[in-house]
Amino acid sequence: MLENIKKQIAEVESFNGKSIEEIEQFRIKYLGKKGLLNDFFAEFKNVANDQKKEFGQAVNKLKTTAEAKVNSLKETLQNAEDSQGIYGDLSRPGDPITLGSRHPISIVKNRIIEVFSKIGFNVSEGPEIEDDWHNFTALNLPAHHPARDMQDTFFIQTDPDVLLRTHTSSVQVRYMENNKPPIRTISPGRVYRNEAISARSHCFFHQVEGLYVDKGVSFADLKQTLQYFTTEMFGKSKIRLRPSYFPFTEPSAEVDVYWGLETETDYKMTKGTGWLEIMGCGMVDPNVLTNCGINAEEYSGFAFGMGIDRIALLLNQIPDIRMFSENDVRFLEQFKSSF
Repeated sequence: MLENIKKQIAEVESFNGKSIEEIEQFRIKYLGKKGLLNDFFAEFKNVANDQKKEFGQAVNKLKTTAEAKVNSLKETLQNAEDSQGIYGDLSRPGDPITLGSRHPISIVKNRIIEVFSKIGFNVSEGPEIEDDWHNFTALNLPAHHPARDMQDTFFIQTDPDVLLRTHTSSVQVRYMENNKPPIRTISPGRVYRNEAISARSHCFFHQVEGLYVDKGVSFADLKQTLQYFTTEMFGKSKIRLRPSYFPFTEPSAEVDVYWGLETETDYKMTKGTGWLEIMGCGMVDPNVLTNCGINAEEYSGFAFGMGIDRIALLLNQIPDIRMFSENDVRFLEQFKSSF
């Protein structure tokens, strides 16, 4: 009898059912009410006393082995069915996948890049942690220059010569240092200024600045470039340039585009004038060209800069600039783009 139990244990260990039906038949054979285990338990009373311990241990081992085998086979078969259900039926409808949305800042930035790339401008980038030379001095802003007060700056505490860039003009300086004219580039990126955060201003925002340096570049070339940009970007062809001051350009101007007064929104945006300020510009100061190793007597150039956040606010009628950095999915899902 003991040898028979050991034989059954070996058969249980070697069993490998391929279907639920086979596993169930196996379970009934050993663990059912009329199964072999019940027969062995019933035979226990007829076993000699000196063999009862070994007989009982063998029967218990058969029981635990059979139960473990049934559970293991069922789990393996279930996992295989689940996997087949997920990946096996290629004809079943796919699960819907929610597509993400581009950030409104990225949409506007990519649109600006596309507009200027059509007339030969490439894209240049530079570090956000900058030194004093590239951010100020090379741009005609030497130490203690009063115009530095126009930009409240975040300085790195451990080194007063290192700061967070206040404009992407620093990228233009680096580009002129490493490239010879003709130069035609735009520099989009994040900039930082120590300003109070409100609905209309933030301590970090995004700019794109453009630079064109070549022989014989004139203010007329600048105006024509800006005319092209406003037409492509806004669908508005009427612009005006008002005299202004920037340390790194001379002469300098503010650029307004005529938005119109067709709707109530137009009145609010333009404060009833129809004109909307969009950027600053000017001819590159000869001192800046000289600081960057370019012969100012042979070459001239123009530069311009605009706030990407400001344009995104205008185009989408967003009331609060802080919404760009709050990562509210309900806000971001509203924007779609092919860029």
